[in-house]
Amino acid sequence: MSVPRYWRKQLNRYNLKGSKCETCGRHFFPPRGLCPECRRDGKIVDCEFSGNGTVRTFSIIRTASSDYDIQTPYPLAIIELDEGTCMTAQVICEPEEIHIGMKVKRVFRRIIAEGNGGVIVYGTKFVPA
Repeated sequence: MSVPRYWRKQLNRYNLKGSKCETCGRHFFPPRGLCPECRRDGKIVDCEFSGNGTVRTFSIIRTASSDYDIQTPYPLAIIELDEGTCMTAQVICEPEEIHIGMKVKRVFRRIIAEGNGGVIVYGTKFVPA
């Protein structure tokens, strides 16, 4: 399997897909195969998240590895999605603009490029809604 095809198969990276327990209604990201509440009684199904959420907490990254150095400083936040689960992602805004409780929406952006001719990795980031 080629590298680009492998990454396209990572559905939760490109489509913000997770799972949901139909028994109790909890959502999970990344996807889980077992609900921690319902255990064996839970029925887990795939679901796609709306991509809307709220900043629960954040940190401003001022010193990063060489791959991300050009982006510094940038906000990295824990986003509570409207469905109730949380994920960590970069928020594309000025560091002074971000605040707890800020409404955000999902965007699809470049995460990193491996050199000038290497693989470009894309994924989910957030912008103010």
